[in-house]
Amino acid sequence: MITRRTLIAALPLGFAACTLPDVAPSARTTVIMVRHADRAGEVLNSKGVARAAAMPAVLARYDLDAIYSPDIQRNLETAAPLAAATGLPVTIIAKERAGARMTADYPDGTVIWVGNKSNLRTIWEELGAPGEAPQEYGEIGVVELQGNGRRRVTRLTVGP
Repeated sequence: MITRRTLIAALPLGFAACTLPDVAPSARTTVIMVRHADRAGEVLNSKGVARAAAMPAVLARYDLDAIYSPDIQRNLETAAPLAAATGLPVTIIAKERAGARMTADYPDGTVIWVGNKSNLRTIWEELGAPGEAPQEYGEIGVVELQGNGRRRVTRLTVGP
């Protein structure tokens, strides 16, 4: 017998079916994650501009397929030198379910997310990456999805 309590408890499950799919177990995406560079208010300060300018050299070994960011000025400023160096546009997407979106768009590719502390943690968890998401200026986390739930994490730094 279905009770009101059972029905209410099941409601989140029904809504979950309407959302984007989770990260596919077969995805073999490499997701590079970096926090926006140092800032003063909503824009980068001089140290942040220098750090953003150094990012293309640090990531030169990766053949990027896409650059993603939420629509936040400091994130877009951080991504701009990388976009200029690679010729890739910065694709603005919502931070909600960004991991699923990026891995669905490039299931065998390499992408970067230029984010903020909170969405970096959320996407890190969504990807099932071990350890802590990058949180400090200059920290870069590279999450390699290897299929069957396996993940490999590499940590890099960029900075003046």
